[in-house]
Amino acid sequence: MSDPILSVRGATKVFGRGASDAAKQLARGVAPEKLPKHLTPAVVDATFDVKPGEIFVVMGLSGSGKSTLIRMLNGLWEPTAGEVIVAGTDLAKADAATVRKVRREHISMVFQHFALLPHRSVLDNVAMPLEIQGIGKQERLAKAAEMLESVGLGKWKDKRPSELSGGMQQRVGIARALAADTDILLMDEAFSALDPLIRREMQEELKDLQEELHKTIIFITHDLNEAMFLGDRIAVMRQGKIVQIGTPEEILTDPANDYVAQFVQDVDRARVLTAASAMVPAVSAVPLSAGPRAALRVMNDAQSGGAFVLGQGRKLEGGVTDRRAMRLVKEGSTDLASIIKRDVAAVSPDTPLSDLLELAADTAFPIAVVDEQRRLLGVVPRVTLLASLANVPSTTSAIPVQHDPITDVRPEEVQAVLDEHPAPEGASTPARAEAAAPLDDASTEGSTK
Repeated sequence: MSDPILSVRGATKVFGRGASDAAKQLARGVAPEKLPKHLTPAVVDATFDVKPGEIFVVMGLSGSGKSTLIRMLNGLWEPTAGEVIVAGTDLAKADAATVRKVRREHISMVFQHFALLPHRSVLDNVAMPLEIQGIGKQERLAKAAEMLESVGLGKWKDKRPSELSGGMQQRVGIARALAADTDILLMDEAFSALDPLIRREMQEELKDLQEELHKTIIFITHDLNEAMFLGDRIAVMRQGKIVQIGTPEEILTDPANDYVAQFVQDVDRARVLTAASAMVPAVSAVPLSAGPRAALRVMNDAQSGGAFVLGQGRKLEGGVTDRRAMRLVKEGSTDLASIIKRDVAAVSPDTPLSDLLELAADTAFPIAVVDEQRRLLGVVPRVTLLASLANVPSTTSAIPVQHDPITDVRPEEVQAVLDEHPAPEGASTPARAEAAAPLDDASTEGSTK
């Protein structure tokens, strides 16, 4: 695991006369509200690491301390106590020249209100941090033009900021931060001033840029949906303290306290949760080598109208239904491959649940969750998908929940066919466990619901 690019240890910022003594009192456990009224504890004992290449979101309401925190991260404000270590340098102990050097070489800032110079062209605005670094004109303008192309504004490089829309101006701000080629981007409420539609477009563009550039981004926001959409990890702040750090899914499904639980209760779960979080072990699957009789027994035991068919290494081949398998048994055929439905819906584990809704409406089978080699990892039945979105359990001890019917064949009909058409004498009929077992030495992880 790589070392953190930024570490914060016990960082506290108190405003007012006697701040150092107040920080010591806070470290001893004195509640912030017990401090004298002329003192304002803006950040209290913040501790976290930021990994290279991740988007770390700091989220909180107005007055929670998030803007104070980001000003400590870029050295604009010195912590009253604690450490802020950027690229190996503790900004709390460094002199002014060292702080400026760290800020120039390692940190870029994207502001809420763009902070573009109105008398300069778009290209010159983007090139400005390179000019400060002493890079020659031709090189810096070429780099600035490249960054403008990356945010889709190459044709606007000769315009003035006043000729651009708000969303376009913020793209210029992002291009300027990228042009500096620093390790860390600090984005303080960067999209808050934009209209909702433009804001969503900017969020998606930032994710696309991150896929390409792999920058370390610390993003400040008060918008929970924005935090959940952008963040690899999220720090939730309240009254100067970090109350929880976790992935969006962890914060949504396992809030640390009532405050976080109330904060996330209205979040769009479909955008945050993924197929991996909703999938269940598959209990109805057969190897490709199994015949229709074995497939029928597995389906009957699982009370399912269908089963997934797995090839070598648990690779998903498709699905079969009990009705088609019954037909083969009646015909005396053993070729399971002839009735496989090849176009069953399959998604990767990190697919958002929002992308599963249309698939669930168009297929009778559960949605298969597969890895990059198309090996079956689990399934998302319709009832489980809806339960995950509604934040309720998909089962109950009082009333058994029936999963989605794939066909209308009753279990007794299947059993009747098996009884009326016994296996040929001497033929082996794999047991259910054998039918669901993998065909190689890989561990058994799934069969479908």
